[in-house]
Amino acid sequence: MNRIARKPSALSILFLCSFWLFVVAARRGLPPQDDSERGDVPGWVMITLMSAILVAGLLAIATPALSDLFNQAMSKVGN
Repeated sequence: MNRIARKPSALSILFLCSFWLFVVAARRGLPPQDDSERGDVPGWVMITLMSAILVAGLLAIATPALSDLFNQAMSKVGN
């Protein structure tokens, strides 16, 4: 089976950009913390960002297969 490199869809790019803007806005709205033991990026932000990247990657990989499956189903219904 040939694998063709595909560009990310506009929906996945829009999702990642809006998520990034949400993270930036949420970080700016928080009051400054004086805790010197705290890292630059809290753990929940990192987990959320990694989850979003994982979803976008799976979406990019699965979209062609799902659209082919849908098109095959529609062609069988039309017969």
